[in-house]
Amino acid sequence: MLNRICMADGVDLVNIVRKDSQEKLLRDMGAKYVVNSSSETFLADLTAAIAETGATISFDPIGGGQLSSDILNCMEAAITRDVEEYSVYGSNTFKQAYIYGALNRGPITLNRNFGFSWGVNGFLLFNALGKLGTKTVVKMRQRVAEEITTTFASSYTHEVTLAEVLHLQSIAAYGKQATGEKYLITPQA
Repeated sequence: MLNRICMADGVDLVNIVRKDSQEKLLRDMGAKYVVNSSSETFLADLTAAIAETGATISFDPIGGGQLSSDILNCMEAAITRDVEEYSVYGSNTFKQAYIYGALNRGPITLNRNFGFSWGVNGFLLFNALGKLGTKTVVKMRQRVAEEITTTFASSYTHEVTLAEVLHLQSIAAYGKQATGEKYLITPQA
């Protein structure tokens, strides 16, 4: 969905995936920049994509591990790629990682090779909407309503009722958080 939004708005998005099938899926949808974190050339590929797009903001759905660190380090490498004068403090360009997911609930590891101009924050949509003001939020909601079957379309592979969501079998299935395995919780008993 983020890829569709960015394509519609003309924003170059660097997509990071973990599997070849996810890479193919995004490329088939028209994604220009897709890098595979399971590739031996992941860091080089990510740095190249960041250099081409000029990206300095990331959104990390994984949470734990070192993905945000890798992204920040690749941002710094892309920014300083052609710098002629070395600074022990790194570049002056502010790099930001927003963590919005928790697919990995372990510790967040930061290997600090990205200078001193950076930030890592949590991101919750409801908090962000609260800071935007009524006019902007109404406009955003209107866009979602107008594009609900296109840009913001979702598909679900399974539906479970509120009662079924508590069954161990259901929890085991939707708890995998797998690509292409989205569950819709319906209010019916």
